[in-house]
Amino acid sequence: MTYNTPYRPEDLINLVDFPIHQNGPERDALIREVHAQLAADGCAVLKRFLTERAITLLTEEADSVASCAHRSFNRTNPYFTVDDPLLDAADPRRRFYDRSNAFIPADNFIPTGPLRVIQDFSAFDPFIQTCLQQKNFYRYADPLADVIVNMAEEGEGFPWHFDTNNFTITLAIQSAEEGGLFEYAPNIRAEGENFPAVRAVLDGTSDLVCSLVLEPGDLQIFKGRYSLHRVTALRGATPRYVAIFSYVEQPDMVGAPERTKQLYGRVLPIHLKRAGLRDDSFID
Repeated sequence: MTYNTPYRPEDLINLVDFPIHQNGPERDALIREVHAQLAADGCAVLKRFLTERAITLLTEEADSVASCAHRSFNRTNPYFTVDDPLLDAADPRRRFYDRSNAFIPADNFIPTGPLRVIQDFSAFDPFIQTCLQQKNFYRYADPLADVIVNMAEEGEGFPWHFDTNNFTITLAIQSAEEGGLFEYAPNIRAEGENFPAVRAVLDGTSDLVCSLVLEPGDLQIFKGRYSLHRVTALRGATPRYVAIFSYVEQPDMVGAPERTKQLYGRVLPIHLKRAGLRDDSFID
């Protein structure tokens, strides 16, 4: 389907430095660099992937729908599951932390807006798939979560957690005045839950934790289903906006009803219909 939109992908994506749309040696070199970063620690960052105009337009779009964000203030463990009193008190599944955050659900972003224009650029998904070297590669089918904006304000952040989807692609749109550091333990459960290593991160005794600062316009490719990660608390009056594009290895995958309710404040019939149908066996 074709939509009339005032935005062109070439005005939004820095295709001069990142020619994702043109097969050739420059694109090949870019992909090799991403592969090297992902192999090193499961995280790759392309600095200034967006144009200055895109940063402005995406900030304006996020501002315009910020009132639609679902704000939640609760306590969650890294897996977004309920407490199990049969487990040891030190088990990571029984480690709960205050979470104060907000997500603007995907159904607030129109097809003709700048965020969807970037997402629907014909070269975007193939580039991401090639970077991830995934044969089975699908957009997250969740109508509330295929592309969202995480909005965080002063005092807010996101405690240690794993993502539901295998891979998370983020575009930094606007930074807070202070804070908002991204910290992660690369591939900590690439071969299983690895509870002892997760516990060490939660205890602050792990030497696996890496950190980075994402700036407006940066594209991040991250294996969030396998790497424990968090965003530190923010300071200042300026909200932090980060767009999140999600991809999975299984078609028609959506979020679990409980977690969907936590993150977006509502559950759609599709979440109930497809509950428990994921192929993987990870705790959510």
